[in-house]
Amino acid sequence: MRLSPAELTALVDAKETSPHRFLGLHPLAGGGLVARSLFPWASACELVPDGPTKPVPMKQLHASGVFEIELPGSALFRYRFRVTYPDGVSRIVDDPYRFLPTISEDDLFLLGKGDDHRAHYKLGSHVRTLDGVLGVSFAVWAPSARRVSVVGDHNLWNGHAHPMRNLGASGIWEIFIPGVHPGARYKYEIVGPHDATPFLKTDPYGLHFEPSPNHAAIVCDLSKFVWNDATWMEARRSRDLRSRPMSVYEVHLASWRRVPEEGGRVLGYRELGEQLATYCVKMGFTHVELMPPSEHPFDGSWGYQVTGFYAPTHRFGSPLDFMTMVDALHRANMGVIVDWVPAHFPRDFFALARFDGTHLYEHADPRLGEHQDWGTLIFNYGRHEVRGFLVCSALSWLERFHIDGLRVDAVASMLYLDYSRKAGEWVPNRYGGRENIEAIEFLKQVNSLVHLYQPGVAMIAEESTSFPGVTKSVPEGGLGFDFKWNMGWMHDTLDYFRQDPLFRKFNHDKLTFGMLYQWTEAFVQSFSHDEVVHGKGSLIGKMGGGDDATKAANLRCLLALQWSWPGKKTLFMGCEFGQFAEWKYDASLDWHLLDYPIHLGVQRLVADLNKLYVADASLAENELRPESFNWLVADDGAQSVLAFERRGRDCAWTVAGNFTPVERTYRLGVPFPGRWEEALNTDSKHYAGHGLGNLGGVEAEAIPCQGRPYSIEVRLPGLSMVIFRQSSAKPKA
Repeated sequence: MRLSPAELTALVDAKETSPHRFLGLHPLAGGGLVARSLFPWASACELVPDGPTKPVPMKQLHASGVFEIELPGSALFRYRFRVTYPDGVSRIVDDPYRFLPTISEDDLFLLGKGDDHRAHYKLGSHVRTLDGVLGVSFAVWAPSARRVSVVGDHNLWNGHAHPMRNLGASGIWEIFIPGVHPGARYKYEIVGPHDATPFLKTDPYGLHFEPSPNHAAIVCDLSKFVWNDATWMEARRSRDLRSRPMSVYEVHLASWRRVPEEGGRVLGYRELGEQLATYCVKMGFTHVELMPPSEHPFDGSWGYQVTGFYAPTHRFGSPLDFMTMVDALHRANMGVIVDWVPAHFPRDFFALARFDGTHLYEHADPRLGEHQDWGTLIFNYGRHEVRGFLVCSALSWLERFHIDGLRVDAVASMLYLDYSRKAGEWVPNRYGGRENIEAIEFLKQVNSLVHLYQPGVAMIAEESTSFPGVTKSVPEGGLGFDFKWNMGWMHDTLDYFRQDPLFRKFNHDKLTFGMLYQWTEAFVQSFSHDEVVHGKGSLIGKMGGGDDATKAANLRCLLALQWSWPGKKTLFMGCEFGQFAEWKYDASLDWHLLDYPIHLGVQRLVADLNKLYVADASLAENELRPESFNWLVADDGAQSVLAFERRGRDCAWTVAGNFTPVERTYRLGVPFPGRWEEALNTDSKHYAGHGLGNLGGVEAEAIPCQGRPYSIEVRLPGLSMVIFRQSSAKPKA
C-alpha cells in the first residue's frame, strides 16, 4: 500500500474517490505498516500510539499537509495524531480514516432499492461513538459526483481536509469524523461529473439548518430528549380516527400570535406549545394542523417550498424545541398534524436541485420535472432512492417527532402528468394515459408503510379532482389515505353563502349537491388557508348581504353547517373568530377583535360546536357512512330552508337552517317522541345574535311528517341554524 506519485497527486488535489485506501494505518505488502494523514496547512504531524509509547514524527510527503511513516510489525493498533501548524499551535486528534464504514453492505442494497425504511438513521449526520471515540458520521447519496467532502466549522470549510469515500455502485459517500459535536455547521462540497469547480450543498437528510443566506446544516443529537407523552402515544396505536370526532385547527406558526411588546416577534416552539395547547383545549379542537414546519428558505412560500424534508424550520427554535412543543400538545390531549409536501421542491441551488451536478431528485425532461404553476421541480418518483428519501421523510416526522398525521399537499398535481399543462407540454405514461403511474405507486407505498409502522396515524389528502379511491385501502385498489379534503363541498357552500339572501333560492342546489358524492370518500369538511389569501378575502368577508352583524350571522350559519354535516372538520386560524382582514403570513392574527361582541360570539360558537361534536361522539362512529344522515327538507329553495337528521348510537340530531333574514315557523319530522333539546342556536345572544329561538327545546307531537312518526314545530330565526337533539334516543329501523 505504498503511495504512487499519481495517487499522492489525487489526494492533494482532492480527486481521490476512496481516500480511506491510502490514509490511515495499512499493512505493507512486503511486511510492516504504513500510516498516512491528511491535514491541510499543517507544518508537522506525529503518530501517537495508545499507551506509553512516545509520539513518532512523520515524514511530510507534500507541503499541502500529507504525512507518512512506515512502522515495523503487522498488528494494527489504536493511535492518534499530534498535528502542529505554522503558528506553533498543536492539537491531538483521532484519525477519521481509521474507521470502517458506518453503512453495511445490506444497508447499501436496501438503500439502492428504496426499501430501507430507516435510511434517515444512516444517511445524513449522526452523533456516534465508534471504537470508544465520539464523533459524527456523515453519509450522502451523490452517484454522479467525482468527489464529495464534508466541510464545516470543524475544518474551516476546507474541501481538501475530509474527502469522503465512495461506497461503490450505491452512489453513497461516507466518512466518520471524530471530535465533531452537536451544533457544528456543515455542508457537502461536491465536484460534479462535468464540473471543474466544486459547489456546496446542504444535507438532504439534515435535521437542523441555519438561516439564510448560508443554509448550512447543523449537527443535531435528538437522543437525549425525554418525552412525557407515553400515555398519548400508547393510546394512539389503537385509535381508529375514522370513528372518532376529529376537529382540526389549522395554524401558520409565524402568524398565529406574535408578541407586540417585543416588536412583533414570533413565538418560539416552546411558547407555541404551551399557548396553542391552552387555546385549543379552551376551543375544544382535537387536533392542531401545522402548515409545513419543514425547513424552507422563503417566508412567502408559507413552508410549501421545502429544502429540509427532515428538519423543523429554524425560525422558531431547534428540533429539540419542536419536540417540546409536540410533547406539550400531547400532554394536553391534542393531536398534531403537519402539512407534508412530496409533490415538488424549489430550484434553490444550495439544496436538492441538480444535487450531484445532474438531475438526481428531479426529472431531466422539463415536461416531467418542472412544475409550471409554482416554478418548482417535480420529484422523480420512479427512482428507487428518491422514493426511499420521501418515504423516510414521512416516517421520520412520525417516529422522531411523534407527529400524529400528515396532510399531503397538492396530491392532484402528483396524480396527473398533464396537471396544469397544455397539449404537447406533457409526456403520456407507458400506456398512453395521463396518470402518473410512478407517483400513484409512491403514494400507495408511503400510506401502506405509515400504517404498518405507525398505526393510529392519519394520512390526509388535499386532492381536488374526482380521482377514484383516494381513501380506499391499497388492497382494495385505492391510494390508502385515511381522509380527503372535500374541496367540492367547500367551493359550493362558499358560493352559496356569497349570495345575497334574496338570490339564494336560485342557488339552493349548491347546498344539497354535495350529498350526491358524500359517501364516495372519507371526507374532511375544510375551510383552509387557501380560502383567505391571494385576494380571496376572509371567510367572514365572503358572506353575502348586509352589515358586519349580518355577515357574522351568515358566518355562524356556515360554521354550524360545517360541524353538523357528516365528516371530519378543519378550520383555519382566525376564521374561528371572524377576522375581517385577509390572512397575512408576516403579521399576527387580529386578536383585538375579540373585544367586539360579533367576533367573540363567533369564537364562542366554534367552541360550543366542538363541545357538542365531541360530547355526542357516537355520531362520529359512522359519520363517514350513509346511515348517519337523512334528509328532512332538501327542496325548499323558495324559503332557503334546509333540514336533515343525524343518527348516532345513543343520540340523534335534527338540524335546520334558515338562510334568509325572515323568521319562519317550520314543522320537522323526528323519529322519537318526547322532548327535543335545543342544543345549539346560532341566533343566541351568547353568540351576538338576536336571542330568538325555542325556549330551550320542544315536545314532539304524534303528527307524522317527512316520513317520521312524530314531529316538532320549531321557530327558525332569520339567518340561523338550530340543532335539536335527544341524548337517550335509540335509533330505530
